[in-house]
Amino acid sequence: MTADLSTPTSTRRPLPSDTGDRYSSGQYKDDNPDWHASNAPWKAGHIEAMLRRHGLDQSLRSLAEIGCGSGEILVELQRRLPDHVELTGYDISPQAYEICAPKAGPRLSFHQGDALGGPLADAAPQHDLVMMIDVFEHIEDYMTALRRLHDRGRRALFHIPLDLSVQGLLRVSPILTARSSVGHLHYFTKETALATLADTGWRVIDAEYTCGSLSLPAKHLRTHVARLPRALGMRLAPDWAARVLGGFSLLVLAE
Repeated sequence: MTADLSTPTSTRRPLPSDTGDRYSSGQYKDDNPDWHASNAPWKAGHIEAMLRRHGLDQSLRSLAEIGCGSGEILVELQRRLPDHVELTGYDISPQAYEICAPKAGPRLSFHQGDALGGPLADAAPQHDLVMMIDVFEHIEDYMTALRRLHDRGRRALFHIPLDLSVQGLLRVSPILTARSSVGHLHYFTKETALATLADTGWRVIDAEYTCGSLSLPAKHLRTHVARLPRALGMRLAPDWAARVLGGFSLLVLAE
């Protein structure tokens, strides 16, 4: 038997020769016009809860987000955190910067460029906390990026999609869709995500599952149907649910 090496028609699309071009050419904005701004309140709520649990919501003085996109997570956190916290967003995409720059204010600033390498990185300060929210799975050399992140903050907070699950591997299409429309280049389970952070010098302080497929509006009927088993799994056996059913991410606080 000869293996079928063709790509499903629904996922065929031209990709830039350099995947970083996806974010500078405007392709990512074409695929995701609001740059996921609608998900920002949900993500900011989980971030705030994690910070509060460890007393960081009051002790932080500066917070930065690498790959801030629309900037809406920082806008939400500005409302939720004390007035003494200064927030900074960095993104390599000129389209993202056009979206987030008008949202800047006395405590909130945005910068276009690579905060982990080049002139912007040389000038960027170190922050009390630096965030990568659904970011490093997009970066080709993600382990180098995670090592360089130590220069930006003593503590870090990550939100990591867990694309690898039994149902995802059986169906294949969720992984291919994440690659073609959202730009995921690397795929993780909870275990491999935590191992990656350890391998790049980060010590995990806390980690918890989030499940956007339960909390955010369902885009497809199958997502709606899967909510009951995911909700039960989240309550009774979250590791099993994430590994088998999929639809989960991991929020990690590290230093």
